[in-house]
Amino acid sequence: MKLVMRRKIPLFQTLLVTLGLLLSISVLAKSTQPNILFCLADDWGWPHAGAYGDEGVKTPSFDRIAKDGALFNHTYVSSPSCTPCRNAFVTGKYHWQLGSGANLWSTLPVEHESFIHLLRDNGYVTGHNKKKTWGPGNIDSWQEHHGAHPATDGYRSINEFLTQTDAGEKPFFFWMGTSDPHRSYKKDSGKESGIDPTKVHMFEHYPDSEVIRNDVADYYFEVQRWDTLVGSALEELEKRGLLENTIVIMTGDHGMPFPRGKGNLYDSGVRVPFAVSWPDGMKGNRHIDDFISFVDIAPTLLEISGTPILPEMTGKSFAKLLRSKKSGILDANRRPNIVFGKERHVPAQEKPNMGGYPSRGLRNRDFLFIRNYQPDLWPMGTGDTSKANREGQWFADCDASPTKDYIVENKDKDEMHKRAFELCFEKRPAEELYDLSKDPCQLNNLASDPEYREVLATMRSTLQKRQKELNDPRANNPDYKEFDKHPYLGGGGGRKKK
Repeated sequence: MKLVMRRKIPLFQTLLVTLGLLLSISVLAKSTQPNILFCLADDWGWPHAGAYGDEGVKTPSFDRIAKDGALFNHTYVSSPSCTPCRNAFVTGKYHWQLGSGANLWSTLPVEHESFIHLLRDNGYVTGHNKKKTWGPGNIDSWQEHHGAHPATDGYRSINEFLTQTDAGEKPFFFWMGTSDPHRSYKKDSGKESGIDPTKVHMFEHYPDSEVIRNDVADYYFEVQRWDTLVGSALEELEKRGLLENTIVIMTGDHGMPFPRGKGNLYDSGVRVPFAVSWPDGMKGNRHIDDFISFVDIAPTLLEISGTPILPEMTGKSFAKLLRSKKSGILDANRRPNIVFGKERHVPAQEKPNMGGYPSRGLRNRDFLFIRNYQPDLWPMGTGDTSKANREGQWFADCDASPTKDYIVENKDKDEMHKRAFELCFEKRPAEELYDLSKDPCQLNNLASDPEYREVLATMRSTLQKRQKELNDPRANNPDYKEFDKHPYLGGGGGRKKK
């Protein structure tokens, strides 16, 4: 209105000019829209890739993407659990903003939009391979409201997708998923494939056991199989002359399915491998140390594709980082810290409790702070296996595995094994604080140390502030119960001991 009055241009003419500008911008955006290949593995955690210096696993495809584009050193999921992680990714919102979508084996409320829908509406052809893009859970009501999810169409390969659609002639979004390296594993598959168990990366919260090393080697076998799958897609795009203008993102949905990994707010649970390449749009052979959250991916891809970003998205685009020619921390003011959290993974507490282990985390360059809202509960669920509770259930928030068995069965062997059990399964205090300069593996809780009193207070208040900014219902009500009331759609919940 001010423009019309100041320049004395008739309103109708102004509308025509504005419409012309919008159409010109739209045409320009569509003429340069990149293709997008998003590659997501189940349960693949940091730092298990050659590009990060892990000598025990071979990931030539991931390493190639990192070399052709950028390797991100600080990428974190919203929640270390499959369904809420994916919900946060597709909506560009933190999982605690998504109601029932904050839990595993849930749904996605209809009021939340998927960025893939928005890409489709902006001219993108969408699809995925046979691995489902969303879940686990039930999304029927969401699809009834929005229509079928645009990445619902499954193809045996990206080759089939490109052959059977007009992708390539039009910009495309293709989601390549895999259940690797989700459990279960074929025992000794790692050793039999040539992986050396003595060279696998061992988090310091594990005893140095042959059983655990062999289990990690089996995990590496599936990581390598996943890497090969992505490599076949890169070859297909290159053969068709499409790779140069394709944004390729390769990552995992949370940490490895081992004790103190998946389902935990330590780096071993929420930090993931992340590499991006786009030969036409970004300089290669860079590393980026800025904090990235999974909720940032949607607004980033929308911005680059010329698709409007929904104002309710709480993620922040990192397109500027991709277009930079530098390495390191590229925008210190963009995000000085990262937040994440957890609600219910599986119903793992004692009957009749159908809740989870609610917690939130704040990480910056120097410290990790975790707030556990119900420290009276067991973080991985009860170890009670009686029929009065849930038959066969024991620490059910941790996947059944040889590593889990070993740590539990040997907890009384010596101090090292006792410490491993405490770190992985014992109850935790209401607050945890880790000094990352002295304790990068996050093993020594300093929350009760007087020397860190001021640091603790600062981290506590910063987390509270960030929660309010990001519409976390626990910011004003730490005892918030609504997440526990949503149904768990995955059956009984407990995992039986193998």
